[in-house]
Amino acid sequence: MAAESESCNCDAWAANDPSGVLSPYRFSRRTVQRDDISLRITHCGVCYADVVWTRNKHNDSVYPLVPGHEIAGVVTEVGSDVKGFKAGDHVAVGTYVNSCRDCDNCNSFLENHCSKFVFTFNGVDTDGTVTKGGYSTHTVVHERYCYKIPDGYPLEKAAPLVCAGITVYTPMMRHNMNQPGKSLGVIGLGGLGHMAVKFGKAFGLKVTVFSTSESKRDEAISLLGADNFVLSSDEKQMGSLKNSLHFIVDTASGNHPFDPYLALLKVGGVMALVGFPGEIRVHPATLNLGARSLSGSVTGGTKDTQEMINFCAANKIYPDIELIKIDYINEALERLVNRDVRYRFVIDIESSFK
Repeated sequence: MAAESESCNCDAWAANDPSGVLSPYRFSRRTVQRDDISLRITHCGVCYADVVWTRNKHNDSVYPLVPGHEIAGVVTEVGSDVKGFKAGDHVAVGTYVNSCRDCDNCNSFLENHCSKFVFTFNGVDTDGTVTKGGYSTHTVVHERYCYKIPDGYPLEKAAPLVCAGITVYTPMMRHNMNQPGKSLGVIGLGGLGHMAVKFGKAFGLKVTVFSTSESKRDEAISLLGADNFVLSSDEKQMGSLKNSLHFIVDTASGNHPFDPYLALLKVGGVMALVGFPGEIRVHPATLNLGARSLSGSVTGGTKDTQEMINFCAANKIYPDIELIKIDYINEALERLVNRDVRYRFVIDIESSFK
């Protein structure tokens, strides 16, 4: 066992069973192939997906499991056929690391909808190996699934963009929510919701935040710059906004009613769902009588992801993060479950493994 550990080339933290408790772990990454990039991971964001799979919530976790799909770092080596990256470049890797690269979705840069796309962790890659994520010192990825981080953009801030950021940016762009002067509602004010607010303000929208917690009012308006805050459990507040919003981005994953929010949309309005509640129940009249749409979305394709990163750099949009060391990760995941983070934990990988 000692000899096997010495031959491993990557330090990490992994969960070993459905308790989800992480501890130090060593394994080997593949060698760099001709289309690959190897990067030294400096930072990794902490997503609720890390809770889901370390604790085997979907009954498909493969242990030892190294989570993390909000990766930022520095290129250390490139394959012989790689043209777009060089050693020293700052890059990010998001929620998937492979796809078939030949289907209609891949050819349209919608790789996140490819039937053969491979999750960054706990996925089965084309060589049959189980992928391991960013709670580790380095990774090797095909260049198509790496994104350039513009000069000057902090690596620790870039990490959450490739999951939390792109997850809300994708439907906002698909449904033309970048029209200055129009109105946007954002349901939930966590890692995804706070990015939707930031994008909304950058697009010139009038932004209203909906939350079940009155304690979020001050941070929504004073910290994030939202124009309005509504306590969603207050029927009077909700009623005052009927037929007033052009768009809604729903980031809430807990079970919640849909009709009260859909009723806030103007005729032809769009509500984009990016969370995963247990069920969706909608009265047909809520949609039909206002010609309203309820749309789903998940992460984003490679072209949109790079565009989103460039947009954030150009407009100085930065996620609000709490930087932690890897040895705090078990406490951080528990705090994440209890919604006790403003708004994204990011692991300082570089200093954690010195």
